[in-house]
Formats: sequence, C-alpha cells, structure tokens
Amino acid sequence: MIRLLLSAVSARARCGHAFLLLLAMAAGLASDARPLRGEPAVAEKPAKKVAEKATPKKVTATIAQITLAGSIPDGVGQGGLLADVSPHLHRVVERLDKAAGDARVKAVLLSIESPDLGRARADELRGAIARVKKAGKPVAAYLISSEPVHYMLATACDTITMPPAATLEITGVRTEVTFFKAMLDKLGVEAEILQVGEFKGAGEPLTRTSMSPQLRTQYESFVGDLYEQMVERIAADRKLPLDGVREFIDIGVFTPESAREAKLIDAVGYEDEVVTALAGAIKVDAPKLARDYAEQKIDSDFSGIGGLVKLVEMLSGQKQQSAGGKKKQVAIVHLTGEIKEGKGSDDLLGGGSAGSASVIEAIRDAAKDEQVVAIVLRIDSPGGSALASDLIWREVERTEKPIVASLSDIAASGGYYVAVAADKIVAAPGTLTGSIGVVGGKIAIGGAMEKFGVHTDVVSKGRNAGWLSMQTPFTAEERAVFLATMKDVYRLFTSKVAAGRKLDMEKIATLAEGRVFTGRMAKELGLVDRLGTLEEAIDEARKLAGIEENEELERILLPEPRGLFDDLFGMAGATKTPLARGTATGKSGTGEILLRAALLAKIAGVLGVDALATQAEALVQLSSGRPLMRMPMQVKVR
Repeated sequence: MIRLLLSAVSARARCGHAFLLLLAMAAGLASDARPLRGEPAVAEKPAKKVAEKATPKKVTATIAQITLAGSIPDGVGQGGLLADVSPHLHRVVERLDKAAGDARVKAVLLSIESPDLGRARADELRGAIARVKKAGKPVAAYLISSEPVHYMLATACDTITMPPAATLEITGVRTEVTFFKAMLDKLGVEAEILQVGEFKGAGEPLTRTSMSPQLRTQYESFVGDLYEQMVERIAADRKLPLDGVREFIDIGVFTPESAREAKLIDAVGYEDEVVTALAGAIKVDAPKLARDYAEQKIDSDFSGIGGLVKLVEMLSGQKQQSAGGKKKQVAIVHLTGEIKEGKGSDDLLGGGSAGSASVIEAIRDAAKDEQVVAIVLRIDSPGGSALASDLIWREVERTEKPIVASLSDIAASGGYYVAVAADKIVAAPGTLTGSIGVVGGKIAIGGAMEKFGVHTDVVSKGRNAGWLSMQTPFTAEERAVFLATMKDVYRLFTSKVAAGRKLDMEKIATLAEGRVFTGRMAKELGLVDRLGTLEEAIDEARKLAGIEENEELERILLPEPRGLFDDLFGMAGATKTPLARGTATGKSGTGEILLRAALLAKIAGVLGVDALATQAEALVQLSSGRPLMRMPMQVKVR
C-alpha cells in the first residue's frame, strides 16, 4: 500500500492525465448496472423460517488496544480510507470516545510509542482518557517511549507499566534556538530582518549569534511556567509531594525498576502482562483483545472492477455525511500551520499550511448552514502573513454566529491575532500564545554569489525599485518605507487585541512587543478567557448559542477532509500569491529563492546549511518583504 502511494506521488507529474482517465473510467464503471465484485447479482431470498427461536449471541468482554505513535497533528486530515494512515488528533480522540461508549469494551490499553505531541494535544488525549475512566472503564498505559510529554500523558491513566529495557526520562523542559548568522557571514549572505516589538525575536536566528537579552527573558518566562505545570501535574496524578517531584526531575533518568520504586510508574512488564492485569481488574478470565480498536482498515485487494472503484475512493476521499433531520451542529474550523494567502494544504505530502481563502470559505460555509448554531475555531499556528491573518480576522469578526477560539500547542502572533476576533478564547495551560509584534525583511545573497563567479547586472528606474531584490541589502530609503508599513501593521495588531480583549492600550503595551506566554500565563493576564481542551471550547460555544447541556449537538469538521487526489493534483489550481509568481519589480519567487539557496549550499559545502534548509518555508516568508505576524523560525520545546 505504501509503495502504491509513493509511486503515485513520484509519478504525479507524468501521469496526471492518465489518472484522470482512470477516474473517469472508474466513475463510469461504478454507475454501470452490473454488480461489483463480491456483491449479489440478484436480491437475496428471504431466510427460511426457523422453528426454534435463535439463541442470542454471547457478547465477549473486550479490551480495546490503541497505539499512539508517529505524528498526530491537529487539523482535519485526509478523508475516506486514508483517514487512519496518518491519523490526526481528532481521529484518535474519536476512537477513545467510542471505547468509552461501547458496551462491549470493559477496559482500554493505551500503548505509547513515541508519538509526536505537544502539550496541548496531549491534554486533548488526557481529556479523552478521563472520559473513558468516567464511564467506569480502567485505562492502562503501556509506556514504551518516555519523553516528559509522553509520561504526562501516561499519568492520566489508572496504571503505568514499562518494559524492563525501557528508560523513563522526566528531565524537565528545554527549548533550543539555532542561530545562523556566523555561517551566513562566511558565505557572504546578508540577512536584513526588521522587527516592531522589543521582544519580537523571529529574525534573530539570521541576524545574531545568540539570544538577545529580551528574547532570553521571555523564553525563561514560559519555560519556567511549563516546568511548574509539569511538576504540578505529576504530583497530582501520582499523588507525590511537589518537592519530591522536583528532586525526581533533577535526577531525570530512571530505569523502570527505579521508577517503580519511586512510585512514578506502577509495574515493570510486557504488554501481555498488562492485558492479564486488566483482565483481573475487570474480573474476566479470557477477554477479547481488540488490537488497534476502531481503526479504519485498508483492504489492499484492488483486483477487479470493485477494486478499481475502491482505489479511486481511497485516493479521492469522501465527504462527511450530512446530519440527518434537523439536529443542531457545532462546526469545528481548523486553522493549522503557517498562515498564508490563498488555498491551504494538508501535511500528508509535506508541511501543512492555513490558507486564508480556505479558512474563510470554511467559516462562511458554517455561517450559512442553518443547522450550525456555533463555530469553534481550532488554531495550531505560529502565525505567518499579516495580510492573510487580517483577512481571516475580518471574517471571524463579521460572522454573526457565536465563535469560540480553541488554542492548541501554539497559537501565537498571527494565530493569536485571528483568535481575538472570537467571542471567547480557550487555551490549554501549555499553549504558547501572544507574540504580539511584527517582523519582516529580506536575505541578500548577491555578495555570496559573486564569490563563486555569479554576477548580476541591473537596469532600474525608481528610487526604491530594488527594495526586495535579493542582490543587495536595503538602502536607507528602502528600509524606512518598509519599516513604516510594519509599524502600521503593529498598530492594527495592538488596537485589535485591545478591542477584542477589552483592554486599554497602556495594558496592551505591557503585553505586546512580541512577548510569548503559556496559556496559563495568558489567562492570568486577560489574553484568554478559560483554560481547557477542545471540549471546553465546545462547551463555551454551546452556552453562547443557548443550547441546553443535555441537548445533543453534532460536530462537523471544516475545511472538508481532503483526499490524496486533492493533494496530488489539486495544487495546480491553488491560488498563486505574488510571492509564488515573482514579478518584474525584482521580487524573487519561492522557487527561485529555494533554488538559489540550494545552489549556494551545494557550492559552499558549509556545515549547518542542512539545518537552515529544513526551515526553508520560514526563510521564504522572512525574506518576502511583507510584514509578518509569526513566531521565531523554530521553537523546539522538549
């Protein structure tokens, strides 16, 4: 199956027309009157009457096993049969909630195998685990990986078991920022990044060799709060004293046996032993183990006509089923990834992005749907284009239906700018938010190219015609006009935060300038209304819409789930921004920037260029010559 998907991706450019032909053929075959493979040719005859009444089938007690591994991003994700190939957070939560309500399931085994999770997404899973426990079903964690966030997820379970060869790591909180200025100096590359806001350090990795005092101060602030949250959570879940937990964190690394002796875990053993213990807890001798409970299985048999139709369905995805009757709904609109103009993209084939056109369209669809009574805007974004953020802000602000912003791992800068238009803001305690400031600039590589014999001649008319040229740094006049646009965007940012949060500008002055806060800090400062998960955000939306607590409220996810077909071939129709196209004014398109950067790295052979290349999207945005509302290029918190 994986080979099939990879070959589809690699053949994208040369077989697009063939695939469209295949799709058309499949559509025709699907509408043919002939039955698909495996379907009856005629209606089944009614079953013969049985003299005796059928014996009811005995229901076997089940232990639902769910594995948490790999990337579990926020967002809508893929539709159709691909929904669980690269599962998104909401799918895992749905499976846990299904286990909570399934009468056959008597217990849950959660296997934790190095999932890629941030603190807010871990809180969403902790909330789902709590709902399983509330249903009277024990939850056991089989903890194979052991980073701090994985351990804090495991502590939400009734018991924690680790295999004998594992290692428990509760080493505290650490954040790293990589700086490239010294390397750029050696290459002859000049990065000119301007900022409005004393603490707005998004450009520092390109313009400094270490943190400025202002950047270090804010990092120390939110890292300190994340550390205290970690101490408090472990102490509460494991019923340990706070000072004792701090001592354990300073030790940091434990063998499973020493972790058991310290009461950080409950047992040392293997998965089968966890199953046996759960069977004892539910008092069932031989329960059924439902491995990968409620996960969508992909049938890899694509032979025959039915297989062809099945393949097309898998690649094209499927729309959500519309709610039957007149049931009221809450629309959960996901804004995930860097905020850009135009259409967004999912992350099956690469990094995802939140396109302003896609998010706005989703909000409008929800606003005009008569069954939708409220909207929850789920934000997991470091920000991005100031223009795109402002366009989304306007659509949120003008929508008459109640809107609640739910902040995930990160909802900062442009991500927070959008949130302040909502009626309420709910954040996780570990959310990174704020970063109210503006940054932008360009990277001049003309000097570096000259070193390797690449010379560029210019014909220009107009004082500032070359203000975005990659050949030279800003002139004094170019820098002044660009900084003026950034200051105006900063004015918009602070004034809209003041209006949205009902704070005076003097107060905003102490919260802005690019400062970053955890969700818990933001709550104390008045930047968010409530701490909690997506469930609490939906609860707020329910209240604003006047829906009683016991009244059923269905959920729909927007934008609609995408199929692999959309990702492979739909990008050609995506909206092109001026940055992507390039113009005759000296702007370089995205492709040109990345091509030149790759060429330069190849020629120079300098260590560290690979790390810089991994942040290519951030580099493109920072050098776009447009004001940005975004966090630093990389905030790695462990």
